Amino acid sequence: MTAGGEEPAVREVVIVGAGGMGRAWMDVVEARPGLRASAVVDLDLSAARSAAAERGWDVPVFTDAAEALRDAPADLLLNVTVPEAHRVVSEAALRAGVPVLSEKPVTPSVADAMRLAALSEACGVLLATSQSRRHSPGISAFRDAVRSLGGAGQLEAQFFQNPRFGGFRDVMPSPLLIDMAIHQFDQARFLLGSEPESVYCEEFSPPWSWYRGAAAAQAIFRFSDGARFGYAGSWCADGLTTSWNGSWRASAPGGSATWDGEGAVQVEGPGETAQDLPVGGGSEGLDAALTEFLTALDGGDPPSGEIRRNIRSLAMVEAAVESAASGVRVELDAVFARAGAAALAEARASGEMQIADRLSAWAGGPPR
Repeated sequence: MTAGGEEPAVREVVIVGAGGMGRAWMDVVEARPGLRASAVVDLDLSAARSAAAERGWDVPVFTDAAEALRDAPADLLLNVTVPEAHRVVSEAALRAGVPVLSEKPVTPSVADAMRLAALSEACGVLLATSQSRRHSPGISAFRDAVRSLGGAGQLEAQFFQNPRFGGFRDVMPSPLLIDMAIHQFDQARFLLGSEPESVYCEEFSPPWSWYRGAAAAQAIFRFSDGARFGYAGSWCADGLTTSWNGSWRASAPGGSATWDGEGAVQVEGPGETAQDLPVGGGSEGLDAALTEFLTALDGGDPPSGEIRRNIRSLAMVEAAVESAASGVRVELDAVFARAGAAALAEARASGEMQIADRLSAWAGGPPR
């Protein structure tokens, strides 16, 4: 901030993570007027240097986010590290008073996310997750169509892709549920306009899977308005792959709607002929997520990925993984109760009573 509390003409951005997604975010920053990279951070200094050099950036590079925040100007931080590093990096920025836009998941666990949510509130500093697949003209058109039909009582998503990532995803447990399904789970919350209450899930690995962890899953969620959301997905599906947005179908009182994740939305009511609804233009993906975040920094509405809102999408993932491991239906209230107790115990043990007080007030999860 400049003297007198005025917004700076150019916002300085610290980018933490110089892998594939980090580079994608760098391109978004470079293309956005009013933003300027002030530092690049990565455990691999050569990766940070090469990413900066590829874009002609003359900026310092660091291996530690806290050091970068001390030595480089920062109006916001992009956290594009591996999930296990998300909490440490975001916490350092919040304590330094720097707003954070983090790649998903905001943390690997609901307990860590609740602690970060309480810290964000205590510091008065914005932390949001980039749920970039909420941001597309297609999904907005699909939601509008579902609402025009009276709201979905049954929502289905299929996600079948076959990425050969290499790296951490190939060896992590539950790679599909933990690293990807949060997108479709978050999209379901967006489409239904209500909150999940329980889930039954099975995850498995087909014999041909190249992942160490389970790369396929099927789940059924019950939402607070009685709607059901069914998810079927695989990250080792060669042939006839779906869009990265998934393929969707909704059944509603006034008929049904489908969206293939890319093209037009199709609707059909009783006794009617199916019709295609046009999908408008506009920004999407990372660029739209960044726009929403910057609008909030300028005094606009909180972003849809603000941590207290987004934590329920993460809880869907944690509950699905727990259900798959236990073989029983899992209630999300139970997930929040355990996570809240763990986060509260940690805050009290470390003497952080401002965080503890907020967690104590969040029975059943953070406020929506």
